[in-house]
Amino acid sequence: MKSFDVKYLENISLTNELIRIIRKLGEYKGKQELYQKQSPEVLENLKLVAFAQSTESSNRLEQITAPPKRLKELLADKTKPKNRSESEIAGYRDVLSTIHHSAMDIPLTVNVIKQLHRDLMRYTDQPGGKWKSVENTIIERYGDGTTRVRFKPVEPFLIEDYMMKLVSRYNEEIDKGDIEPLILMPLFIFDFTCIHPFKDGNGRSSRLLTTILLYHQGYDVVRYISLEKIIELSKESYYETLETSSQGWHKGKHDIIPFLTYYLSIMLAAYDEFEKRADIVNKPRGTKTDMIKNAIDGFKGNFTISDIEQACPLVSRDMIRNVMNNLKAEGIIANISKGRYAKWRKI
Repeated sequence: MKSFDVKYLENISLTNELIRIIRKLGEYKGKQELYQKQSPEVLENLKLVAFAQSTESSNRLEQITAPPKRLKELLADKTKPKNRSESEIAGYRDVLSTIHHSAMDIPLTVNVIKQLHRDLMRYTDQPGGKWKSVENTIIERYGDGTTRVRFKPVEPFLIEDYMMKLVSRYNEEIDKGDIEPLILMPLFIFDFTCIHPFKDGNGRSSRLLTTILLYHQGYDVVRYISLEKIIELSKESYYETLETSSQGWHKGKHDIIPFLTYYLSIMLAAYDEFEKRADIVNKPRGTKTDMIKNAIDGFKGNFTISDIEQACPLVSRDMIRNVMNNLKAEGIIANISKGRYAKWRKI
């Protein structure tokens, strides 16, 4: 809400780096339709992988995890949650699926935000869809037991007013069209995070809202590449820029540029990855082989056949083995352990 003050918006000064990123994102947006019209099998694989990664990474950022086998079953909706963590994962799965299927029919309103949170928490014993009733100061805890306050969000009795104004001002500026949406979207997510309207699930809600806003503006990369995964891999920068930009937010004297730069940079990283993976549309033959090679190229450290299966859900295990044997013969990968859970690595 503070970032949408008229005077604050007027005084945002974009750096040369931000101007470059915005221009590049515009170019990517213009090319994405070309990729979407070609190689549907490849894009379907990317969608399946992105969905799994987004659900896993967004929850893992909040220390919510499940064993690999249980996670796979939950993502496929083949089992019921057995504990709090699994319940939260299942809730995220359902809401993200709804967004991917119906984002353009989901308006940005206060009631919709509450409904999304309600569905996010539907499998837990905690009621969702209601503003917090107690303060939830964001505290960093250190290994030695000491703590420090990173940020103090909006007090409970102010939440309704702040959220109404935030949603209203965002929609107003989007409708006016005077300011680039790539600037307005990060500002909305940032202010939502600073308001911290719910008792729990604010981080995950912000990432789900990010997906909706990007769909609304035609940035369909979120369908094929997991922004949540990119955020998880750069979580130190994510939390650092949030804290840096939040200083002075309550008085409208904060510096949004660090968070704005981070937000647009992860979008750029997603499009870079999308172009890299979708580039196999120029190779009409052997696309499944390229899926496997791309998956292996993306692994950090050791990997197993199961890791490749998870990254390439449309490819059979027999084909994965054949491609791996060929790569081994070419000296590209090496087998470093035997047995049921054999591990491999890139050379």
